[in-house]
Amino acid sequence: MSRHGTQLGPYTLHEEINAGGMSEIWLGTDTTGKAVAVRLMLNNSTFAFTERRRFLTGCETLKACQDGRHIIGYIEHGKIGGELALVLEYVEGENLKLRMAANDPVLSEGIAQVLIDMAESLEVVHDRGFMHLDFKPENVLLTRNGSLRLIDFDLAQPIPNPPRKLDKNPGTPHYMSPEQLGREPVDHRADVWAFGVSAFELLTYRKPFPGESADDVYRGQRDRAGFQTPRALNPDIPAGLERIILKCLEQDPDRRYGSMSVVAYELRRELYV
Repeated sequence: MSRHGTQLGPYTLHEEINAGGMSEIWLGTDTTGKAVAVRLMLNNSTFAFTERRRFLTGCETLKACQDGRHIIGYIEHGKIGGELALVLEYVEGENLKLRMAANDPVLSEGIAQVLIDMAESLEVVHDRGFMHLDFKPENVLLTRNGSLRLIDFDLAQPIPNPPRKLDKNPGTPHYMSPEQLGREPVDHRADVWAFGVSAFELLTYRKPFPGESADDVYRGQRDRAGFQTPRALNPDIPAGLERIILKCLEQDPDRRYGSMSVVAYELRRELYV
């Protein structure tokens, strides 16, 4: 049944923007007519404990990570009009996965700034004490004017010290680090890996470790059989940028960058942005 025109507390729903397994997102307006994005949890069953906890944890983490630039803007969350909802800044744009599929010139022409903004978005999350754990092009929005917003904090967790094994292991295998796929202790350096995979993909239109299953991806990460460097796939990539990406993709987390702040700094220095 369509929710078009439905009133949800102070918000009016107008058009469905996106829908996934756990939630749907609507374009709405507040009482002043300002556009907002309203994310609604689909499973409202009394026993949807995991979904509700993940939804609410993601809302609280997003609220704690606001920076006004690279993180999607938080407005409020909780029971609104009787439904569990998260109200967000509305931005006109598409995620990087869709932009890549469309060969969008805004993405290709502004790729240096996109890479820096991606790194800075994760820097914010880590500085606030969290790891995102689902960083990938699909979770990065690029607006019409080329600004970037990191979204979807449902899997985020506080950064552990020392690294620890995750109780559950959700995520997208192609962007998960070897320690995640190998069920070994994890910390924020898993996001550094995911950034490296995303940067590799944005620059080459290929994943560094393809595979049909999580086991295939993990095997490729460990064995590196058939692995091609970014410049082997796209010679236009500067050697210094390739060096940064390959350091993010070190199998041993101790050999990766220990901080996204350093990644962002080195990107700015290398790309002169």
